[in-house]
Amino acid sequence: ILQFNKALIDALYDVVPAIKPQAAYYEMYGWAGVRTLAETIRYAQSKGMFVMTDGKRNDIGATMTAYATAHLGKVDVDGVELEPFGADALTVNGYLGTDGIQPLLDVCEKYDKGIFVLAKTSNPSSGEFQDRIIDGRPLYEHVGEKVAQWGAECMGDEYSYIGAVVGATYPEMGKVLRKIMPKSYILVPGYGAQSGRGKDLVHFFNEDGLGAIVNSSRGIIAAYKNEKYTQYGAENFGDASRAAVMDMVADINGALANK
Repeated sequence: ILQFNKALIDALYDVVPAIKPQAAYYEMYGWAGVRTLAETIRYAQSKGMFVMTDGKRNDIGATMTAYATAHLGKVDVDGVELEPFGADALTVNGYLGTDGIQPLLDVCEKYDKGIFVLAKTSNPSSGEFQDRIIDGRPLYEHVGEKVAQWGAECMGDEYSYIGAVVGATYPEMGKVLRKIMPKSYILVPGYGAQSGRGKDLVHFFNEDGLGAIVNSSRGIIAAYKNEKYTQYGAENFGDASRAAVMDMVADINGALANK
């Protein structure tokens, strides 16, 4: 798995700014998988890539502090400060409210890290909770307002360290959330394999052409299985992934140019 990851990073680091490893796919292999996650993070960063661990962590108090320390911060072991995973950002669930987010804000400010709070996710049943009307507005809008509020306390030069996850499969909702969170980066899953396309993404970006990070997972890492790229063969999976990335870039840039 590590060799596969390194080969993909080598093939893509000059055209892809960030990666988003999903922690569950490493944890399923136990301690060896977790070690592979840590080594993948470090290798990607050595190539200048921004790394967002997709962990969707959610807890309060000391437990949330431990999650924040593990994935984004540093820990003291016998007087030696160690960085357990060292990712640049972490996806989190804000369902527990500010109690579950504050420990992350503290770590983000201290170590110049970021988080992405789930607002409107790309899965079909997300509306069971996220679309519920509360005080005349859907829950995801209330979450967006809290993201903007938390972000105002943790600002970089132009954008906040506190972002949100909004699925590409819900472009109209993304348009609303973009206005609610003008200073937050939006992490946009659902491109490609989940049917999201460039034309669906234009409203996730601000007028400056920035503010969104578009994620494609299977569409890139398994591109060699896609009929469109089978000519590369499984042994050249990195080349197939690069071709898929260039098609994705062209699709998104073309859509933004016609915005």
